[in-house]
Amino acid sequence: MSETTTPGAAIPTLQHDNDRTRVTLWEFAPGAATGWHRHEMDYVIVPLTTGTLKLLEPGGVENFAELTAGVSYFRETGVKHDVINANDFDFAFLEVEFK
Repeated sequence: MSETTTPGAAIPTLQHDNDRTRVTLWEFAPGAATGWHRHEMDYVIVPLTTGTLKLLEPGGVENFAELTAGVSYFRETGVKHDVINANDFDFAFLEVEFK
């Protein structure tokens, strides 16, 4: 992704999908967002960039996550949020979902 990409929607690119896992590359321009969604499967996030993501959660809760490239984390089914790139540079992560 280039530094000149305009904000808007984050760009998902499906990299792998079979009966056990789905891997999606998510790319965000500064200010880009996933949109509200609920995770229907357990998942692991692997940041490809070091930076900050803004997480909007139900009830108006707003949190910031400081992520480090290559340092993954796990979340369980049911998470509901909107994820926004809070950096002034492009951000990307891999999402690995377990079916």
